[in-house]
Parts: sequence; structure tokens; C-alpha cells
Amino acid sequence: MASSVIRSFSYDAARNELSIRFVSGKIYVYQLVPKGVYEAFAAAPSKGAYFNQYIRDRYPFREIAERERRCQAARSSANRSAE
Repeated sequence: MASSVIRSFSYDAARNELSIRFVSGKIYVYQLVPKGVYEAFAAAPSKGAYFNQYIRDRYPFREIAERERRCQAARSSANRSAE
């Protein structure tokens, strides 16, 4: 996925939450995102353009704070080490 704005993304279907990590390092979790919107986003040739047109300012969101990002990264690393 090449994008000048979006580094990575994931979708939690059970919660209808789309998590997007931007190249700035910030992570935002968009809530109440229908699966179809996520699927179209994942298939879009330009993630940034799709995000701006169909997701940004359309769904409630929260930013994952730096401290929480570090904790998530540490948990992820610990889980990989335990495997």
C-alpha cells in the first residue's frame, strides 16, 4: 500500500473500528465505520483521497495517545517474543 499520508491501517469488524496510522506517526481510530467502507478504502488506489472523501469528518474518532501507542507496541513485541 503506497500512500504519502497513510502508513498502515487495520479494521476491527466486531467493533466497526478503522485504525489508521499516518506517516506522521499519529494513530486515529474511526468508530462506526461500516465494513463496506473499510473494504472500499482497502481497495482504493489512493488511500489518502478515499480517506479524505469518505472517512474524514464523517465518523467519530479518537486519537491514540503517544503513551498508549508505546504500551501497544510493547505488548505487541512481548506477544511476538512469547510465540
